[in-house]
Amino acid sequence: MTDIREIVEKALEKGNGILNLKPAWVARDFLPPGRRLGLPEKDYDVGERGFICERWLASVTKADNATGPEDEGLSYLANIDSKQEVTLKSAVDAAGDLIMGKEYSKTHKGLGRLAKIYDFGARIPYHIHQMEKDAKLVGRNSKDEAYYFPEDVDTGPHPETFFGVHPYIVDEKKYDILLPYLVEWKDDMILQHSRAYLNVPGEGFFLPSGVLHAPGTALTIELQEDSDVFAMLQALNAGKIISKELLFKDVRKEDREKLGERVILNQLDWPANGDPFFYENHHLPNIFIEETRQDGGVEHWIYYNTTKFSGKRLVVKPGQSFTSKENGVYNILVWRGKGTYDGHKIEAGNFQCDELLISHDRAVKPLTVKNEGKTDLLIIKFFGPDINTDVPKIKPYKR
Repeated sequence: MTDIREIVEKALEKGNGILNLKPAWVARDFLPPGRRLGLPEKDYDVGERGFICERWLASVTKADNATGPEDEGLSYLANIDSKQEVTLKSAVDAAGDLIMGKEYSKTHKGLGRLAKIYDFGARIPYHIHQMEKDAKLVGRNSKDEAYYFPEDVDTGPHPETFFGVHPYIVDEKKYDILLPYLVEWKDDMILQHSRAYLNVPGEGFFLPSGVLHAPGTALTIELQEDSDVFAMLQALNAGKIISKELLFKDVRKEDREKLGERVILNQLDWPANGDPFFYENHHLPNIFIEETRQDGGVEHWIYYNTTKFSGKRLVVKPGQSFTSKENGVYNILVWRGKGTYDGHKIEAGNFQCDELLISHDRAVKPLTVKNEGKTDLLIIKFFGPDINTDVPKIKPYKR
């Protein structure tokens, strides 16, 4: 760990408080790929592991797949003066104070969030992410999450997401209406009990743990809690029956033996699932940030409604610059355009320089973002828990 800390110290010194990161590719075996991640065509198929369908960003989280490399999902430091490969997780473990700041690292064990791009050629099966009370039973974290659907990208064949259940199911306490689909495990008809909402490019949704959802095929940039827990409730998807083991993936053996399929129904947040104003209470339109308005560019909140994580979209005009100053450590993905980020070359689609992590000590001081291209430079900023405590909240909508 001492050696790793020294490597991190040198990397931060070399990068003036900024770390370059390598892409972390993640395979899934229950869905076809959307093939929109910028990889060569031959690289999507990874045999028994399935297909590369996700890219995890500044990740300290291991992908919870049945097969695959031990480091799947973990990000690695790039451009370091060492022959030793260093994961971001080991860097944070060894030098959390240098990356996250002395005070923040005293109260937070790690970065505490996971950012990713997911890219599927079919709708993701209807599923939940366990709430904290259930996730901790298997030693895991809950998984609140939020979506942003980037613009100027093909949205795929099914750009609509099913959320929750029809309100009457909760109003009349007909919870067992879903049980036969879990027991029989033969089709996708469970979706008839849910509502679908369009994936609108440039917008998104906030989704708390315990809420059923079947995400559509729009390419999605997601920010979530640091977790990979889930329970799949839909048997048939993309023309094949998926393993029923995915229903019980994060359930204790004794609970499965005692309750069977019903155990999953007990893990749902029923009031949230049956909210008749689900759209109004979970939709995330962009919110313009007046405080950072500059001639060279503008920012919008795109991930908000929680202090567990948050995120912004920064757009810098061609030939212009933008001064950025934040409350703490964050990472960026360069989505469109090219330029420099505090002197670091950045370019969308170039996996050598489209992903950076800005340490706390550098983030809290002004740094300059320059657009050196002929089109807008679009950058996504991702923040972990309690970095932006004043992030906007959705005003609850009730009749």
